Parts: sequence; structure tokens; C-alpha cells
Amino acid sequence: MNKPDDPEYLFAKKMIETPKIVFTKTLNKSEWINTEVSNGDLRAEISRIKDQQGRDIIVYGGASFDSSLIKEKLIDESYLFINPVAAGTGMSIFKDLNDIQKFTLIESIEFDCGIVLLHYETTKN
Repeated sequence: MNKPDDPEYLFAKKMIETPKIVFTKTLNKSEWINTEVSNGDLRAEISRIKDQQGRDIIVYGGASFDSSLIKEKLIDESYLFINPVAAGTGMSIFKDLNDIQKFTLIESIEFDCGIVLLHYETTKN
């Protein structure tokens, strides 16, 4: 059993207590605590969330969801991890762009394992 001072317990507790929104085309409700389901217009939903009081919005999603957010210019900052491994063709998060989007490098961090973290801010037009 995990104890309250165990890092895994603390992480799980934070994840449970953090409000979450699941963007889906297949679900109408969630059984998870602190989780709402959104299957409306992506731009309208993100705008609604950004208008609320609170802190940063963190997105965990697959390449197609990330691509949709980038295409709609809904991301203000990006943290990209470059891993020194080639694993096939993969999916590009930039493949569906209709126009050029520019980013300003804020920070780069190289880790001992060879991974590089690139922190970009979206350049506003």
C-alpha cells in the first residue's frame, strides 16, 4: 500500500485532484473523478477553457489531437522532446497545417541520455 509520502502516491493524488477534460468523438460522459467530456467544436471549447480562471492548460494527446490544436493556432507554448532514436515513419504533428506558423525558442535542455527538450513560444502574427 502506498504511503502519503511516497512519490507515486503524491503524483496519483495530484492527477486525481486536477480537473481534466477529455476531448473525444466517442464518449458522452466520464466515470473518472474531476473529469468532464468535451465533444463539441475544438476552437470553441479551448477558447471557453482559456477564458476561465486558473493556471496553465497542459495537453497530453496523440499526434492527431496535437496537430488539430496546432492547426487551429490554439497552442501558446510547446515543449518538444527530441529522442535520439529512429522508430519508423511515425506521425507528424505538423502535417495538416494550412499556412506557415513560426515559433520562438525559449529554452533548450540536453539530458545525459541524449534527449533534448525544446521549449518554444508560438509567435503571434
